[in-house]
Amino acid sequence: MSQESLSEPRWSDVPPPAADVTGVERPPAAHLGSEAELPLTRDEAAYVAAARAHNTRRGYRSVWTSFTAFCTDHGLTPLPAAPATVSAYLVALAQAGAKVRTIAKHLSGIRAAHRAADLPDPAVTARVTAVWEGIRRSHGAPPDQAAPLMPPLLDQAVAACPTTRTWKNRPEEPSLAGARDRALLLIGFWGALRRAELAALTVEQLGPERELRSGRRGRVLTLHRSKTNQTGDQAELIGLPRAEHPDHCPLTALETWLDLAAITTGPILRKVSTGNRVLDQPLHPESINNLIQAATTRAGLPGGPYSAHSLRAGFVTYAHLRGATDRAIAHQTRHRSMDTITTYIRVDDVFENNAVLQINW
Repeated sequence: MSQESLSEPRWSDVPPPAADVTGVERPPAAHLGSEAELPLTRDEAAYVAAARAHNTRRGYRSVWTSFTAFCTDHGLTPLPAAPATVSAYLVALAQAGAKVRTIAKHLSGIRAAHRAADLPDPAVTARVTAVWEGIRRSHGAPPDQAAPLMPPLLDQAVAACPTTRTWKNRPEEPSLAGARDRALLLIGFWGALRRAELAALTVEQLGPERELRSGRRGRVLTLHRSKTNQTGDQAELIGLPRAEHPDHCPLTALETWLDLAAITTGPILRKVSTGNRVLDQPLHPESINNLIQAATTRAGLPGGPYSAHSLRAGFVTYAHLRGATDRAIAHQTRHRSMDTITTYIRVDDVFENNAVLQINW
């Protein structure tokens, strides 16, 4: 199959760079299985595009761009790819310094492309399997983990968010970006939310405040979809309790931001212009990362670098250090595996909560 023929893939799940799976302009000349089957209709193609998360499709497109470029440079055929082609590509990535997790994503993308085209998977061969196992043993290393962002460092980052904007030709104003960033940090931490979830939050997901059994008050965020619930089979609930100290309270920060920004419907976390005006557009997930990095840099926090994932990891670590059980933590983080919880705990001191110090010598 020539490179040109890839412009009309058999399945839009893993398209070449030129394909558009988010807005199909015309029914693609795609077939599922045999050449005798009819092409996908416009509506079918739209559902095919929705079969995987946007980030997954974007990652596969990036992999396909890289793999086809490698094949072009070496005079190889990308689809169907020979096992020797795939193993050579994996070796090239490893020798270029790519991490094992990155190489695994590339291999997954290549395999998905072949499955989508109803072609044999070149990875399930002795050659590719052996090379891949050798790469994992030779280049394997602990994955980079985001530093946890939790109190008291979290409180310092929140306190460092600007409260006012000063101007030469107009009166001083409350800093909308600062109010938004305080809400972002506190909701992201106490809600243990992923950056995509933060970016997608809307006012409609926020329930009314109510009294809890403990005597405290709180509100519930309803997530209809998430990384682990992409089909929306069952809504996930996030509890946001009201803290005694307003400077540390996610609900106070959220309500202050919504009031200052005059947001009553639609996206919660939005862009703010340089002129201190709230825009209609929600924050992009990557912008969430950038804002958290900027907030921690502004506060001069040690121990970074920090990212959006630092809030989620920080909540798990903070709760663990204060005696919360894995099951109680998972109730808020929505982890389905208790084993996964342990990978989020960032404890630098090996003696922290260690049985070796709890035994009488």
